[in-house]
Amino acid sequence: MTISYFTKHYEAPQQVAAAARHHAWIAEHARPLRQPALTVVGPTSLTYERIEGRPAQREDLQQLATLLGDAHGAAWVSDLRPAPLNTPHRFQDGTAFGDYLGPRETALRRRLEQGYLPDKAALHAMLRLLEKTAEGPTAFYKDSNPRNFLITETGTVFTVDTDDLTLAPMAYDLAKLIATLLLTYGPLPDQAIDSALAAYNQAAGRHDTRLAATERDRLDDFLALHAVLTAPYVGRNGYRYGWPPRRPRPRGSA
Repeated sequence: MTISYFTKHYEAPQQVAAAARHHAWIAEHARPLRQPALTVVGPTSLTYERIEGRPAQREDLQQLATLLGDAHGAAWVSDLRPAPLNTPHRFQDGTAFGDYLGPRETALRRRLEQGYLPDKAALHAMLRLLEKTAEGPTAFYKDSNPRNFLITETGTVFTVDTDDLTLAPMAYDLAKLIATLLLTYGPLPDQAIDSALAAYNQAAGRHDTRLAATERDRLDDFLALHAVLTAPYVGRNGYRYGWPPRRPRPRGSA
């Protein structure tokens, strides 16, 4: 079989170094995620093995939820346990991850300027929600949208585009996958989301039982954040569908 390659170009050497470090960190600490081999590191480019596969679809959600839970659990046990969510973190090998709060607070303020939030009261509500979710064990965020998974004809899942990793709470990246699947393919059945969360918790909990505690209301909080953060991309990049109304909470819940 002939192996082909793909070269990705960057504006600065610092971006190349960060992307290469993140690829290596995933390979060492989040081994359930299989990545294309990184073959050449150039001054302003990285060359990878080219993977032939399709992007994720709705029917892949439970499998990918299990994969993410397994990867987040492995990374927490291996290297993420001491990393706080509210400050950038540099690991012993020099790899650096951005924090959870800072970049998302900046993005939410930008959404107000762009007109995706109606007023400052709405912005402050989203900032409070962001602050509320910044708790619990630390995972990583790799932007789990359908295009960032390639599924081969044999069913092997490859994870691509791991250039920019940040810290995030457990299941935040699962929520990004759910959000972008519904933006790409339309609404998902509530049962499918519940099943995906259960699969994620079960896979993460195999590494440590403390990692299996994400509840549906917390996942819905993450989805509400993603609804605002992804708003500029609706209608672009294959996101053909808008956001459905947020799931109503049972009476008496917070």
